[in-house]
Amino acid sequence: MRRLNKFLLTFLPAFLLMVSVQAAAPHIDTARTREKAKQALAFCRQKGFDTKYCILIDMNLPSGVRRFVVWNFGKNNILLSGLVSHGCGKMPWSGMWSKDKPEFSNADGSHCTPLVKYKINNRAYSAWGVHVKYYLDGLENTNSNALVRQIVFHSWEEVAENDVYPFGTPEGWGCPAISNNTMKIVDGLLCKQKKHWLMWIYC
Repeated sequence: MRRLNKFLLTFLPAFLLMVSVQAAAPHIDTARTREKAKQALAFCRQKGFDTKYCILIDMNLPSGVRRFVVWNFGKNNILLSGLVSHGCGKMPWSGMWSKDKPEFSNADGSHCTPLVKYKINNRAYSAWGVHVKYYLDGLENTNSNALVRQIVFHSWEEVAENDVYPFGTPEGWGCPAISNNTMKIVDGLLCKQKKHWLMWIYC
């Protein structure tokens, strides 16, 4: 009995804290995502982009939760969600330094993720993940250097398949990198489309 009491006193508080932290994990704001999707659809129609799917990334959420979504315009809902990395900035590559409050920049050499709208362009070979990447054309002043900086959409073995909150997703040099399995699904969708997808990274 004494051993049991000692065990409970030692490990129960830590267990309860872990459960509490997990319960408090933030989630995608559905209403906000729907509003962004509505704006995205209007943009896609205006610019001649694909109007079946788009990618929305809510950088307001910590990197340890699913903040990457493939939005289905036809059904007006989330088709797929997953984790996604952001840039490490001035800190060393592959850490989790800014999991809750990333910095964003368009400057070459900043190692920060640039914000706002991108056109998902040509598919190519990647040295990372499942060896698939998509070039990204920045469409605004906040991401106009994407091609120069080699900000591309790819997968990365370091990105987990499921939520890791309160931990974060390892940070790279600014690319929106997703898990291997998520990329396999997204790549399958992208390969079938004749028009460019929109990717919108916002906070």
